[in-house]
Amino acid sequence: MKNKEKVKTVQSTNRVIPKKEYWMFATAGLGQGMIYAVMSSYVSDFYTNVLQLPLMFVLLLMLLARVWDAINDPLMGVIVDKHTTRWGKMKPYIVFTAVPIAVLTFLMFYCPDLSSTKLMIYAAFVYVIWGMTYTISDVPFWSMPNVMTPDPDERASVISTGRTLNGVGTAVPQILFLILGFVLPGIITKFKPDVAPIDVDKSKYMVIAILCSVIGIILFLNAYFGVKERVIIPKKEKKDKNGKKEKSALGRIFSCKPLMLVVIMGVLSSGRYMIQVAAPHVARYAFYIGPTLTDSMSIEEKTKCIQSSISTVSSVIAACAAIGMFGAMLFMPIILKHFNYKQIVIRSCFGGFIASIFTTVLGIISIKTGNNKLFFACIPFITISSIPLGILNIVAYAMIGDSLDYMEWKTGFRDTALGSACQSFVNKLGNALATSGIILMYILIHLDPAEMLSKDVIMAATAVPTMQRLAMFGLVSIVPGISILLCAVPIFFYDLVGEKRDKITAELAEKRAALGIKTD
Repeated sequence: MKNKEKVKTVQSTNRVIPKKEYWMFATAGLGQGMIYAVMSSYVSDFYTNVLQLPLMFVLLLMLLARVWDAINDPLMGVIVDKHTTRWGKMKPYIVFTAVPIAVLTFLMFYCPDLSSTKLMIYAAFVYVIWGMTYTISDVPFWSMPNVMTPDPDERASVISTGRTLNGVGTAVPQILFLILGFVLPGIITKFKPDVAPIDVDKSKYMVIAILCSVIGIILFLNAYFGVKERVIIPKKEKKDKNGKKEKSALGRIFSCKPLMLVVIMGVLSSGRYMIQVAAPHVARYAFYIGPTLTDSMSIEEKTKCIQSSISTVSSVIAACAAIGMFGAMLFMPIILKHFNYKQIVIRSCFGGFIASIFTTVLGIISIKTGNNKLFFACIPFITISSIPLGILNIVAYAMIGDSLDYMEWKTGFRDTALGSACQSFVNKLGNALATSGIILMYILIHLDPAEMLSKDVIMAATAVPTMQRLAMFGLVSIVPGISILLCAVPIFFYDLVGEKRDKITAELAEKRAALGIKTD
């Protein structure tokens, strides 16, 4: 490794965040993770298999909403960067969006008795408004580590712990999905023996949405009540010392090469979301694990068996993703002592791709031979292929922080919220591309959810043709693997590591001191 890519040459000691504040931010991340995961992990399954909206409508909704985000997210970043209120620069957006996000999360998984056309209008309205409201809180929230401390290592630590607990939060809806899949059918049929199979799914998602939105928002508010903003960079004149007009905020963002490389990495890694987002779809249409279903069984008995299988398969995949992701996050402080961001991304992504190949081969054999035990043989490889999920969740935000340091060092401007808005947009774009990929797969293989689940019918994955089952399984195996491999390519050109990073940190501290900027 070249000298310029050494892990660290200077250890930062300017730590300013008290432990209580540190953990208040982290628990806020946990709450946000709970809320976001309800939408990101299950809205595609809810829209396609429960509301049974037209597949092309769901596909267009996901894509067009992201087109709006391409405007909405940077706009929110500019607004935050340009204004400071008496309550702070970032914090007001946290408290003012809390209740609306909780209500909209509930409404997203509520199934009103409407005609097909009105139901599409309702779903589109709630989905788009939820995304806009979430952006208003998400952009300033993940910008906060940049204003909590001037120290890049402490900032990285805050982000690492916050993203780790955010990841823990994403597991809560998955745990509820598992538990409710086993217990809810029995509870509902006890009070309503003739309940329709599709109504069981409606009730399951309603319970998950209510619990996660209420608990999640309470935790998320810790970011308002427990965090202090310290690093406030004063506005700089729009003209330089020679009277030449400076670049616009968007111009500075697009001309910041390290930041653009991180954004490209995020877009190319969009397929990684499929490991979690596609889990319930794979559970419905690729594998059935349970007793043999016979014609003599009542629809209530079939519902119980199939719901248990869906919960098992979905939860196994989700658990593998969680273990790989959380494991990587928990060990990140140790990993960062020995490797820089560039090394971590490239090595973990290559390893994840290799693991995805093994997952694919074992899954194909399992489906073609009908040997369900081989599905469980995929567990270690799905877990390994999920390691980059946790690493990218942390490293991307830390690299953006370093890129903003580079921008401030080079131009004197620091567009903190706009830079964070880039990552917010990339996250939502990635999730939308993953969801759109799932819906597109339904269309390409001619899989009709209404034939598998309705008020009178429920069918297991074994009733699905083999090629359709293999195609659905590919959504959690080879597709994420290829995406993870591709995302490492732009990072070969990322150079904010080693001595260059240390030089920027030291010189930036001197510039701030000379300008009288206080950061304590």
